[in-house]
Amino acid sequence: MSIEHRTITVGELEFDVRIGGPDNGPTVLLLHGFPNTGACFDTVVGRLHDSGLRTIVPDQRGYSPAARPDEVDAYQLRHLASDAVGILDALGVGYTMVVGHDFGSLVAWHLAGHYPNRVTGLVAVSVGHPSAIAASLASSDQRGRSSYILDFVKPDAEDTLLADDAKILRELVPDDSVLPLTERPALTAALNWYRANFTGDIKANLACPPIEAPTTVLWGDGDDALGREQAQGSSRFVYSDYRFAALEGVDHWIPQNAPAALASEIALRSALW
Repeated sequence: MSIEHRTITVGELEFDVRIGGPDNGPTVLLLHGFPNTGACFDTVVGRLHDSGLRTIVPDQRGYSPAARPDEVDAYQLRHLASDAVGILDALGVGYTMVVGHDFGSLVAWHLAGHYPNRVTGLVAVSVGHPSAIAASLASSDQRGRSSYILDFVKPDAEDTLLADDAKILRELVPDDSVLPLTERPALTAALNWYRANFTGDIKANLACPPIEAPTTVLWGDGDDALGREQAQGSSRFVYSDYRFAALEGVDHWIPQNAPAALASEIALRSALW
């Protein structure tokens, strides 16, 4: 099934969006994380189309070249979630299931928490509810796992990540969805997600209501950055049907390395509503 590439205007920003699947199928919005564009879901969406689902995959704020504000505060989670709503509005989609991976999971949690009438279900990949993450920082090894964020918010983070032909970035991700970030303006915008939300009043930046939509958290037990506790503990912050699924032998890059498992969990969650 073919993928349509469209430019969606939300306010003063223009987003590159991939749309595919049956015209009348239930909609799934897929939100990428760092340092991927929406292309990280390329091996997932075809499976979703075969399941009768229609997919919307944007390159989010900073990743779409025409949606790249200069101000760091423009990348706060509240703006990223609002972008998602704006894209849905522009496409005439009243409600959707939402899937997020990595930082895209934080956007997805906030979308489901702050716009509950727009979300029919949530699949959060690798990253748990912000309140579960906060709890795990004090009671597990999550603080050490998250120490890389301190490097991402440094003023010279771009220099480090782009050194030696962006060797660190290229080796971090198992596909080509990282390549746009080997250009400095794109990388700066992507790092601004961290600078806007993991500096200053971090607790306020990340604060997210409990989730009313049916929710699945999918986590790989080979994930070096995110531990089991923050993923499994998200059940305390979901006031609806909840499923935790652990993938044995799978690392952080679930969309690329376990696309069939991810597609199956999305299809399963979509069937519940």
